[in-house]
Amino acid sequence: MASTNGLDPEVLAQLTSLRESIDNVDAALIHMLAERFKFTQAVGRLKAANEMPPSDPEREKRQVERLRALAAEANLDPEFAEKWFNFVVEQVIQHHVAIAQDELDA
Repeated sequence: MASTNGLDPEVLAQLTSLRESIDNVDAALIHMLAERFKFTQAVGRLKAANEMPPSDPEREKRQVERLRALAAEANLDPEFAEKWFNFVVEQVIQHHVAIAQDELDA
């Protein structure tokens, strides 16, 4: 039996349920990213107070290797995980530069 939009009601119910699960995961990701950025802001303040550079290429390299391995274990494309991490690190470095500038201006 087809619904008004041409989909079987059971298929539509399953689609709705899957989409609700996706929405829940998206919300959790946003909250986790917000929590991550709280920690990176603290790192930025610590670095600025101690005149440390905003980026740490060696740590970033280790993290990329670690996250690629975790992604592979989780059946997630390691290339995607690396791109995601690089995007996040770019944002973090921008925050650290701004925090350091604020320290200089104060």
